[in-house]
Amino acid sequence: MATHTAASSSSSSRKYDVFLSFCGVDTRKNFTDHLYTALEKRGINTFRDDEKLVRGKYISPELLKAIEVSKYAIIVLSRNYAFSRWCLIELAKIVECIEETKLTVLPIFYHADPSHVRNQTGTLAEAFEKHEKDPKVNKEDVQAWKAALKEVGNISGWHLNDRYESIVIQEILKRISSELDLIVQSTISNNLVGIESRVKELLDLYVDEASGGVGFVGICGMGMYKSIMHQADQSNCRNVPRQVCLIVEDC
Repeated sequence: MATHTAASSSSSSRKYDVFLSFCGVDTRKNFTDHLYTALEKRGINTFRDDEKLVRGKYISPELLKAIEVSKYAIIVLSRNYAFSRWCLIELAKIVECIEETKLTVLPIFYHADPSHVRNQTGTLAEAFEKHEKDPKVNKEDVQAWKAALKEVGNISGWHLNDRYESIVIQEILKRISSELDLIVQSTISNNLVGIESRVKELLDLYVDEASGGVGFVGICGMGMYKSIMHQADQSNCRNVPRQVCLIVEDC
């Protein structure tokens, strides 16, 4: 599935794999919660704002910083998304980071028509009419929000409509996991002869969405501790699920 992304950059400044942008009243306790749980279970480090932050008056600088240090931004565009100034400020920052930090944007049209997002029609027109009448909102911000929505509306994503949410979530997991797998493989040292195929075999065996329970992996060999731990540090173990325990010992 095509998405809007700029050229790849160094992952050294990345703190999160995914930043979730969503409207709490629409999806916090349903779709977004299910998506967040699935991402974390897969070992994908995901930023989701704390529910208590929503009660605050101003958007947190730490939240905007989290966008800058994320590889992906998943935007859940729901009915009330554009009514939230908080969401629109996030959205403008996300679009800004497409060029500045090479952020990859994955939009989800959650019972929202992509054409309405692009053209700010339907409920989005109502939302911007409200913002334009609000004396606390300046016109420059409104125009920036509209431009950001138009850009995101032109990015290929997932349109839920009448689709099963669980299937869409699995498609998102597959897309992100496959790309993070490539990142892990690219960090493997060329000096470690034959280790790339072994690491791939390990990932294929234990990073399985259908696996359940708790797994233990034992690795024994001369110099294995330093080699495996170095690799784990380089990749941040982002693809090792939490229910797998890695035991490495020099023999």
